[in-house]
Amino acid sequence: MHTKSHTRYAAVAVALTVAAGLTLSVHAQTGNVQAAIDAAYTKYRTLQEGKNADYIPALAKVDSNIYGIAVVGADGKAYTAGDIKSEVSIQSISKVFTMALVMEESGVDSIPSNMGVDATGQVFNSITAVEQYKGAEMNAMVNPGAITATSMVKGATRDEIWRKILTFYSDFAGRQLAVNQEVFKSEADTNQRNQAISMLMFAYGHIKAEPLRATDIYTEQCAVNVNARDLAMMAATLANGGKNPVTGKQVIKAATVPYVLAVMATAGLYDDSGKWLFTTGLPAKSGVGGGILAVSPGKFGVAVISPRLDAAGNSVRGALLTKHLSDTLGLNIYTSAPAVTPT
Repeated sequence: MHTKSHTRYAAVAVALTVAAGLTLSVHAQTGNVQAAIDAAYTKYRTLQEGKNADYIPALAKVDSNIYGIAVVGADGKAYTAGDIKSEVSIQSISKVFTMALVMEESGVDSIPSNMGVDATGQVFNSITAVEQYKGAEMNAMVNPGAITATSMVKGATRDEIWRKILTFYSDFAGRQLAVNQEVFKSEADTNQRNQAISMLMFAYGHIKAEPLRATDIYTEQCAVNVNARDLAMMAATLANGGKNPVTGKQVIKAATVPYVLAVMATAGLYDDSGKWLFTTGLPAKSGVGGGILAVSPGKFGVAVISPRLDAAGNSVRGALLTKHLSDTLGLNIYTSAPAVTPT
């Protein structure tokens, strides 16, 4: 166990639990939610900044004009604007849910004890970051940690492991999800760096067996198709203590959720995670497919799909929209008001 890393991680988790306990009534806000979403959607509708990810050929071909936002409350009520039907590959957002699955199967300490939970300060697919601490100071939101997390999912065969992962994602989304085969093939044909990363994590003892199989499963999980409503429902399930607010299924234990959100808060937005938390106050995760989701515990799950990315790999409109909604709906988990002193 890495004491410094685990102590910081536990402190963030406790803070998130307290934030959930201080939740304002969702019902008191719902009259303003749709108006806020409509205003945010309109404000950024004509923005054309950024470009599609192109290091994966199939992503370069995705319609860059897809633009949709969905917000789902912890009560299951959904609010949307724009295109909520078009699907993109989930990409790195999948890391959140595979990590959550490992925590459910093997306990919350399984992640910090094997790979760590600190932000690396380096790019998401850095080999230098692996070498610096021999794979021990990573986190499950960057590729070395994420591939390692995938390798930790229990199952006797590849098919059993994959079915478990896809079912888990689908339970979060509240519907059966499927893989975009074109994206999966495109990524599998160009994932030599991830294969090398997996072999390094294997060499340092973090991946216990079959590193290339872990890479292949990780590649497939990144190719799962989602729309904006799916992502918002997945985020809302986390906001609702691990219980899908529409299907009523308890997907993960409520006690696991703060630890999932803690890692999202510290490392969910690639190189801009610190800036993100500073400006929005929300645990979140982005993916180079153009999706982004954020969680306000006890309140809402927020999601945006817009494939044009900034230099850090985050959706330009997605980041701006989420910041706007955090401000207008009071979603920042660090917001507090002075106590009223009795007179």
